Amino acid sequence: MGDEGGPRTAAGPGSGEHRGVSGRQTGERGERLNEALRGILPALVTPFDDEGRFAEGPFEKLLERVYAAGVDGVYVCGSTGEGLLQSVEQRKRVAERAVRWSPKGKAVIVHTGAPRTSAAVELTRHASEIGAAGASSLPPAGAYSYEEVRGYYRAVAAVSGAPFLVYYFPAVSPAISGVDQIRELCSLPNVIGLKYTDHDFYKMSLLAKTGARVFNGYDEVLVAGLLMGASGGIGSFYNLVPEMFVEVYAHAAAGRWPEARATQGRINELIELTLRYPCFPAVKAILGWSGIDCGHCLGPRRSLTEEERSSLREALRASRFSGLAG
Repeated sequence: MGDEGGPRTAAGPGSGEHRGVSGRQTGERGERLNEALRGILPALVTPFDDEGRFAEGPFEKLLERVYAAGVDGVYVCGSTGEGLLQSVEQRKRVAERAVRWSPKGKAVIVHTGAPRTSAAVELTRHASEIGAAGASSLPPAGAYSYEEVRGYYRAVAAVSGAPFLVYYFPAVSPAISGVDQIRELCSLPNVIGLKYTDHDFYKMSLLAKTGARVFNGYDEVLVAGLLMGASGGIGSFYNLVPEMFVEVYAHAAAGRWPEARATQGRINELIELTLRYPCFPAVKAILGWSGIDCGHCLGPRRSLTEEERSSLREALRASRFSGLAG
């Protein structure tokens, strides 16, 4: 269970006994998968060609880059990876390549959420069949009640042959609001925790104390999440400077909180600079300048204008992150 008194230090963020909240993910394989789900997991961008098809070459190159930086695994087909804008078959192909091209011992979590429960169930089954370390899903978008969201998660998590993460993201799904609701979702079969995208770290600490595996969702406050009990982080900017997020996690694991905070501050300079522009198109543009052509975002997301691209690139060149400008 989570520590009762004070921040997590030498044993590592979120290093308590996390056997899963529901206790349903049992057996040697289940325990091994549960323990693999921690640390720094980039929410990978999905590269596309000019026709909007999955571009495998740049994806493999991106995987190689983030793993060389020391990340613990990857999270694919989420919001950053434009999963909800892709067909079910293409999402399966992205997941298959991520599992195939990830080194042994690295965790691939597949976002399997979809507007239709049946599609989410199909994708979750597929993630288990290909050997993903875990599956996860955003709540269904729309004006759904908590009971409807709970029913969705019950149906989707039930078919997972690997640990499952739900989402707490009140800006997107206000139906999930209270700690008791989140605890109930985390008690569903196969659910071991959640991705937590909010700035209420008191609420995060309460969830971490239950034994839920909590992943910090907002990149700019990773260090705060780790201090309050998160087991790791999942984020978009991990695509750009994965080594810096690995550094934050390593400092936090060793109890070097001033150093972790200092590295977070440097990361936040890049985040602040980039968020002057639409986030996901900007991240793809920066990856292109640094040698990985990820193409454009899928509609309805727009691309950066030429003026925006020029302005962003000049800002990068004038910053400590000039290497990302090519």
